[in-house]
Amino acid sequence: VRMELLRGDPSLVYELALPPLALVFWSILGAKALDNGLALTPTMGWLHWERFMCNLDCQEEPDACISEQLFMQMADLMVSDGWKDAGYEYLCIDDCWMAPERDSKGRLQADPQRFPSGIQHLANYVHSKGLKLGIYADVGNKTCSGFPGSFGYYDIDAQTFADWGVDLLKFDGCHCDNVVSLADGYKYMSLALNRTGRSIVYSCEWPLYMRPFHKPNYTDIQYYCNHWRNFDDVYDSWESIKRILAWTTFNQKEIVEVAGPGGWNDPDMLVIGNFGLSWDQQVTQMALWAIMAAPLLMSNDLRQISPQAKALLQNEDVIAINQDPLGKQGYCFRKEDNIEVWERPLSNLAWAVAVRNLQEIGGPRSYSIQVASLGQGVACNPGCIITQVLPVKVELGFYGWTLTLKSRINPSGTVLLRLER
Repeated sequence: VRMELLRGDPSLVYELALPPLALVFWSILGAKALDNGLALTPTMGWLHWERFMCNLDCQEEPDACISEQLFMQMADLMVSDGWKDAGYEYLCIDDCWMAPERDSKGRLQADPQRFPSGIQHLANYVHSKGLKLGIYADVGNKTCSGFPGSFGYYDIDAQTFADWGVDLLKFDGCHCDNVVSLADGYKYMSLALNRTGRSIVYSCEWPLYMRPFHKPNYTDIQYYCNHWRNFDDVYDSWESIKRILAWTTFNQKEIVEVAGPGGWNDPDMLVIGNFGLSWDQQVTQMALWAIMAAPLLMSNDLRQISPQAKALLQNEDVIAINQDPLGKQGYCFRKEDNIEVWERPLSNLAWAVAVRNLQEIGGPRSYSIQVASLGQGVACNPGCIITQVLPVKVELGFYGWTLTLKSRINPSGTVLLRLER
């Protein structure tokens, strides 16, 4: 494996061979998740990209540009408005935080106008609030927005992030020359982060960029990454949410079994509280992200979010399903008459069930299902207590194994249930 290493003068190009030890290490991999003690339940937090994208214009839009001010304001609100108490812990910077060039020692640096105090100061501020800071870099020569990539600088960048006090790295996959460099780069950065001795959650986009060329090796991916993106970026639209869910159901045989404590499939950000989803569609995203054991990384403006969206995102019963310590991802097990039924095994023999109405015409629809068919036939054998969690909490009471459960679901909406023995 060979990489270009550029230091200082960009005209000087050195070839760096990976140490033999790393190659030996890679050859004896097991199939377990990344063993760094992190992300034992899905990561929760806030990420700027979907809502704020690459807005660099702090003159015209000082409240919406990618700047230390934006992240400090979000940190304040995460504490004062109950987000931290609900479990949202990581405040994550995405692309466009960097200066256009590295410093004289080859290190990444924050844009001096938009982040005048530097990332270490921002990390200290975020930590003072009891939160953790996430940052963004890219495995290739440039980030997706054209800022300096980490190719040839993996060790330097990992140590820089550790020195700054960063707690999570989102590592994108743009501008990588070939699939070998892509895979090796993701592996190498995982090792480099580990070598710093700092606990840094490692969020990969490896399978997303690998899939157009060949089938991702999830044994490797789960060994090196804490969570990984499989599919396209989420948009603030119902079409986008539907595409993510359709892709997930189509590929669930491949991806569900590889998720677990320490490593998760990441269907991308929660866009609840923005502009594009109806109330029922927001309920569907929250319910299905809980069933999928997905990282809950909001991308919205916490300074102007409706009380209804805030209550949904902070719903402790839904978060409890998402964060269930058993760490099993749910799956769609039935699709009929424009209804999908999903289920997820939980700890203490409990189950979560989601009934989703795919129809987008007409009014609410009733759907009946035999209790005996839920939870692989064991959830309610011989009986269970059923609670409707979404769209509103309702104690439905005791159901014996032979009974039928009837739900009423709004168009494009979802009913989320919890079944307990």
